[in-house]
Amino acid sequence: MNLSRHEYIFLMVVLVNTIVAVLYLLIGILIMVPIRNRKREGEIERLHDNRRTYLLRFIVMLLCPVVGPLFFFMVHLFYLTIFRFQVELDDVMFSKERVRTQLKADEDREMNVMPLEEAVAVSDYKSLRTAMLNVLKGEIRDSLSAISLALETRDSESSHYAASVLSHELSDFRMEVQKLYLGIREEEEDQTEYEDMMISYTDNVLKQKVFTELEQNRFVKMMVEAAESFYAKDPAKMTCQQYEGVCLRLLEIRDYENSGKWCIRQAMQYPNELSSYTCKLKLYFTTRDREAFFETLEALKKSDIVIDNETLELIRIFS
Repeated sequence: MNLSRHEYIFLMVVLVNTIVAVLYLLIGILIMVPIRNRKREGEIERLHDNRRTYLLRFIVMLLCPVVGPLFFFMVHLFYLTIFRFQVELDDVMFSKERVRTQLKADEDREMNVMPLEEAVAVSDYKSLRTAMLNVLKGEIRDSLSAISLALETRDSESSHYAASVLSHELSDFRMEVQKLYLGIREEEEDQTEYEDMMISYTDNVLKQKVFTELEQNRFVKMMVEAAESFYAKDPAKMTCQQYEGVCLRLLEIRDYENSGKWCIRQAMQYPNELSSYTCKLKLYFTTRDREAFFETLEALKKSDIVIDNETLELIRIFS
């Protein structure tokens, strides 16, 4: 049987591609997987390639001659050149525990806030009205972000409820903040009660993002001014949560310089707190400071701080 030149080249390409795919499969299953298993013996999770992975890649290589092997080669080359190291979680798991925060069930919030959001999504007016009334019976200030969702609903009664509640609560918030702000100016130099109350009070509402951008920025600046006064008087009294709140609110209004300043202050006073690292990670990620981000991430991995699931996932992604 005589083959044309193009047919001969095609068959040779398919043959070479098949040989490469078979060698890749055999080396992966018989050599690479056992070696990596021995290195990680005793671990619960293995993030390296397993036999199934090599088998799936083998099938892709057969179905996509040349393109398949070349694709996997370029992906691996890109991974090595960009990240320069393989994913290894040994240093992450060393002296660290997975933490799953167990909180007492908040029945009012679970029964009222989530149904309110779902009712808005599906335009269930009857359920929305019921959920809205139930929310009004509980702690409204912690549910402002959920209530604000009802403003855009087509049900006029529900939107009226939401508008009335938000108007009243935000009006009270403005008056209370102004009262605390004036109290800071009138108190003695060694007193910090008003600063303490204002930071915690404003952060609880501002993190729900229910104000316009202009008003949000104004209240954040007032919160930061109170924090500066608190820090100047007695920084040791400031809690780690207050530092974190100031850092994140500044980050949300894109005041990166002051956010970085408060991140440094938090790290100096609370060097062994997880939030001291996560605030800096969020800042550096937002500002795209790659070098500082990975330096902070590496410092967190080497520390003895207990890492929660969210941060552990972040480490997995960028390790």
